[in-house]
Amino acid sequence: MDELFWQYLKRLAQTSDLVIDRPKGSHHPRYPHVVYPVDYGYLAGTTAGDGAGIDVWRGSLEPDALQGVALTVDLTKRDAEIKILIGCTPDEISQIKAFLNEDSMKAIILLNNSDER
Repeated sequence: MDELFWQYLKRLAQTSDLVIDRPKGSHHPRYPHVVYPVDYGYLAGTTAGDGAGIDVWRGSLEPDALQGVALTVDLTKRDAEIKILIGCTPDEISQIKAFLNEDSMKAIILLNNSDER
């Protein structure tokens, strides 16, 4: 069953256009002190719990390697979300985890250990 989850998620990512609206090193539009450590964007034509596209972190590796997902809880926004990690090195995953665990947000990262990366 876990294999199917990763297969479906990879298919969703591969059949959607990835829009990077916050490149690595850019600042958050509302919180200028927040700097993105890795490219961040969303899958066009998808819908997450917040009504926007499904969030994606894109690292420096091959773009169709799906490393995992981050599950977040944000007390300020009062929401929980899934964020897909694509093409991320172990160091980039650590940077993303640190980024997502600041201030009022906390996250865990589930790694894709299936053959369907």
